[in-house]
Amino acid sequence: MKTLIVLIGPTGVGKTALSLRIAEALNACIVSADSRQLYADLKIGTAAPTEEQMQQATHYMVGTLKLTDYYSAAQYETEVMALLDKLFLERDNVVLTGGSMMYIDAVCKGIDDIPTVDAETRQFVMQKYENEGLEQLTSELKLLDPEYYNIVDLKNPKRVMHALEICYMTGKTYTSFRTQQKKTRPFRIIKIGLTRPREELYERINQRVLQMIDDGLEAEARNVYAYRHLNSLNTVGYKEMFKYLDGEWSLPFAIEKIQQNSRIYSRKQMTWFKRDEEIRWFHPDEEEEIMRYLKQSLQ
Repeated sequence: MKTLIVLIGPTGVGKTALSLRIAEALNACIVSADSRQLYADLKIGTAAPTEEQMQQATHYMVGTLKLTDYYSAAQYETEVMALLDKLFLERDNVVLTGGSMMYIDAVCKGIDDIPTVDAETRQFVMQKYENEGLEQLTSELKLLDPEYYNIVDLKNPKRVMHALEICYMTGKTYTSFRTQQKKTRPFRIIKIGLTRPREELYERINQRVLQMIDDGLEAEARNVYAYRHLNSLNTVGYKEMFKYLDGEWSLPFAIEKIQQNSRIYSRKQMTWFKRDEEIRWFHPDEEEEIMRYLKQSLQ
């Protein structure tokens, strides 16, 4: 039976190393489920697989986009499902790994058929955001779609703006398009989650950020600084470096904030993943147990 092995967990937990070993053991390739690793210019800050790692196993959905490209979880679902159709012609197993919760759900469960927003509406909402600020947009969302207003992260401009785009473009609430019906998939899905004690994970995250600095995160941020207003760069690691490059923060403070915001993001990821009862959880060091579990599940 064709099987998608989904390897998930918070940022910095150790997914990359294990995904390579699973791919090698099962003659599988790897599909990235990281919404920022898609951008070719964001290698260091997204901890994208290195050239050496990409030689160990064939990787897909890495470095395929320009910073100016608009991209969504719905597009990701469409592209990855088409990709899996091709990969499963040649292989029995494919590994999907990453920390972007919506992208993983898009492949495993499917995304609602929400209309594609036209360029004119997107530009209109973006200008409103730039001219009037996020607070004004959230007030409008409360009027137009109070149900979604009550559940959305009101501090996330992307989510608020997208909901408003749909409201403006269709004249209907964003909620009305969110049926959340799980789609059936023509392959088996096995979900493995990696977790560590909080202090252990936080120490790994802190060290990982320092490694990114050593690897040249500041230079990478300088290279993309002209695009800092784009959604592709509205992400941990770059937002903080831009504050440093703007002269608002010192470099040590920016590094501390990257570490702190990465830790906060890891908590959000775990909250999301823990709602999924299909995930079997392991510590990354339990590699023998993981392999045993996989082999039993694949029989």
